[in-house]
Amino acid sequence: MQEFKTFRLAGSPEAIGRQLGALVKPIFAGYMAQSSAWQAVSRWRGSAFAQQLRAAAERHFPDCVAEIDAMAEALGWPADDLFLWNCRGELIHRSPDGCTTLAARTPSAGLIAHNEDGDPWLLGRCCVVEVEPEGKPGFVSFYYPGSLPGHTFAATRAGLAQAINNVRIREPRAGVPRMILARAVLDCATLDEALALLRDTPRASGFHHTIGGTDSTGDVRVYSVEATAQRCSAVEVSAPSGHANHLIHAGYECEAQIVTDSSRDRQTRLAELLPALGALPDGAAFVQVLQDRGGAGLPIFRDDPHDPDDENTLATACMRITPDGVAFDVWQGGARVLGLQIDSNTRRLGSATS
Repeated sequence: MQEFKTFRLAGSPEAIGRQLGALVKPIFAGYMAQSSAWQAVSRWRGSAFAQQLRAAAERHFPDCVAEIDAMAEALGWPADDLFLWNCRGELIHRSPDGCTTLAARTPSAGLIAHNEDGDPWLLGRCCVVEVEPEGKPGFVSFYYPGSLPGHTFAATRAGLAQAINNVRIREPRAGVPRMILARAVLDCATLDEALALLRDTPRASGFHHTIGGTDSTGDVRVYSVEATAQRCSAVEVSAPSGHANHLIHAGYECEAQIVTDSSRDRQTRLAELLPALGALPDGAAFVQVLQDRGGAGLPIFRDDPHDPDDENTLATACMRITPDGVAFDVWQGGARVLGLQIDSNTRRLGSATS
């Protein structure tokens, strides 16, 4: 299989936004024309709630809004429309972003592995971007056309790794949209700063963040964080664990959510598969679990054109976190298509050794 496409972007928020837009302009109109999610989101044009979301984003993370606006300009789209698209999790309950994430901590490293599930139309049409914002650590991220990088899987030059799971919150509120919050995490200088950002920012809806990095004592730690409109639950990962697309931490009962059959079945299948890996799984074992098509219900690896959530697995990632940085590997169709070593606290990005 051909190596996964990667593109380097740099500069101010406006410069990065323009580059992101130009990168996907040839396919963006076709993507949105076939998207039932966009048809649902577009009904919120001019609404008071959409204006409240933008006001909160501008107040807390103006650089992210500037990036979206410049992306819209490069795409030839109204800025308010593209901002709406980046708020789809707040505006429609069944947004078509799925995903399964695994996490573990070994004595020498943290592991985060992730299936990125999304609109089947995007299979083979997404890429990885290497972004160097002015005055920020910089990051590498899977990139959906027209969406801020960060709400998929990513690793940063500050030594952080993050994978995002969609959770379907029924009662959003005025606050920072979740995709902007996920993007803002990638600008954090430390793991503690990232966790504080997720805890303290007023949130409009919710994501599950699996986030790892080196803490202030030099130890690698991995956290499962359910950061929603009503609560932020951060649980440190020790034994191998997994998360699909619904809230599972203690206290989740207080927040209304949608649990699809696929999400329930994948969470059940993870409970069946993970104990066999033992206490110290390696990345290969995690990737094998994420490519599983077995079980009595709907599968972890999703390639059914009639998937009930209208989602297929677009890529599988495995990120190995050490004090030196993050090894960042991507698979498609069972083949490893990208391997990068993202060194911590440097500006250097080099190919990983196989």
